[in-house]
Amino acid sequence: MRLATEAEAREHESIWTRLYHGHTAFSFVGHRRRWYVLSTIVILIGLGALGIRGLNFGIEFKGGTSWEVTNSSLTVNQARAVVANLGIKQATVVALGSGTSTSIEVQADLSAYSPQAKANLEAKMANALAVAGKTTPSKVSLNDVGPTWGGEITSKALRALAGFLIAITLYITVRFELRMATAALIAVVHDILVTVGIYALVGFQVTPATVIALLTILGYSLYDTIVVFDRVQENVKSLVNTGKNSYSDAVDISMNQVLMRSLNTSIVAIIPILSVLVIGAEILGATTLQQFGLALFIGLTTGAYSSLFIASPILAQLKEREPRYRALAGRLSRGSGTVVVPKKKSAARSGASHGDHGGTRDMPAAAEEADATEEAESLTPPEAGVGATGPRPKLVEPGYRSSNRSKKPRSKRRY
Repeated sequence: MRLATEAEAREHESIWTRLYHGHTAFSFVGHRRRWYVLSTIVILIGLGALGIRGLNFGIEFKGGTSWEVTNSSLTVNQARAVVANLGIKQATVVALGSGTSTSIEVQADLSAYSPQAKANLEAKMANALAVAGKTTPSKVSLNDVGPTWGGEITSKALRALAGFLIAITLYITVRFELRMATAALIAVVHDILVTVGIYALVGFQVTPATVIALLTILGYSLYDTIVVFDRVQENVKSLVNTGKNSYSDAVDISMNQVLMRSLNTSIVAIIPILSVLVIGAEILGATTLQQFGLALFIGLTTGAYSSLFIASPILAQLKEREPRYRALAGRLSRGSGTVVVPKKKSAARSGASHGDHGGTRDMPAAAEEADATEEAESLTPPEAGVGATGPRPKLVEPGYRSSNRSKKPRSKRRY
C-alpha cells in the first residue's frame, strides 16, 4: 500500500520536481535513433557548408596584414568605414584592451595584390586610420604574418588535438574499458564536427583562441561523459551482473540518476560564457572575448548533448553485442531470465508458521527452512532460469529428530 501511495504521488509531481529528486524515467537508449538522426542532419549541414564556404581562418593561420592603432579616439565602426572606403574585403576589426588603453586592430589578407599594390594599400590604410582616429601615422603599427608561420600554428594545433585524443583513449581504457573509450571518442568526434560545421555555416573567424576553446570544451565534454560512465559501471554491478536488468536498462537508469546533475553543471558553465558574449563583447566592446566565448558556448552545449544522447546510447549498443549481455537481454525479453528476489527474513519466518501439513509446524525448524530457502535463492546464478532455487531442505516434523538415523519420537520428560 505504501509503495502504491508513493507511485501515485510521483505521478502528480511536476517535471522539475522529478528532475530534482531523480524520479525521471526517460528512455535515452530506446529513442537513440532520434538522437542519431538529429546529429546526422546537423553534421551533414555543417560538412556541406565546410565544403562550399570553408572556414574563415584568421591571419594567424593563413597569413595577412594587421594595423593596430593605439591611444586614439578611433572606434570599431570608424575603422570599418575606413576599410570599406578602401575596398578591402573580408577584413576583421577588433577592439583590444579597455578604457584609455583601448586599441583598434584591423586584419586583412592582401596576398591577392602585387607587392607594389600591397605596399601602397598598406600605407593608405595606415594614413586613413590615423586621420579617422585623430592621431599621427606613427601610432599605427603595421605587421605582416606570413603563411609559413600560419602553417606552423595549424600543424601544432593538429598535433595537440591528436595527443589529446590518444591520452584520453588510454585513460578511459585503463580506468574503465575499451568500449567505453570508443563511445567517448565517438562523442568527442561528434562535438568537433558539430562545432566546425557551425563555424563554417555562420562564418565565425577561427583564431588561436578558438583552438584553445575547442580543447577546453572537449575536456569538459569528456568530464561529463566519464561521470556518466562511472554511474553506469556502478549500476552494472548491482543490476546487470545479478540478472535483474539488461545493460541498456542499466544505462537508462544511470542517465536518469545523473540527469539533473548534468543539466546543473551545463547551465552553471554556460551562464558565464553568455555573460562574456553579451556584456564583455557586445556592451563593453571587448571583441577578442567573442572569439573565445563563441567556441566555448557552442562546445559546451554540444558536449552536454553528446554525453547524454550520443555517448551513453552508443555504449549500450556496443555492450549489448557481447554474448553474455545479449543472452541476458534475450532471456529478459522472453520473460525467462527473471531472478527470484529474496524475501525479507521476517516475512519468511512469519509465513513459516502456516504450513500445508495440517498442523502447526515446529517454529525453529520452519525458520531454519525459510532461511535456507532464502539463502539458496540468493545464491542461485541468473543463468539457472526462473525458480531455480536449488534443493529444498527436508522438513522436520514435530517430535522427531532432524537426523536421518533416528526416526523415533522424543521421549517425554516426566515430572
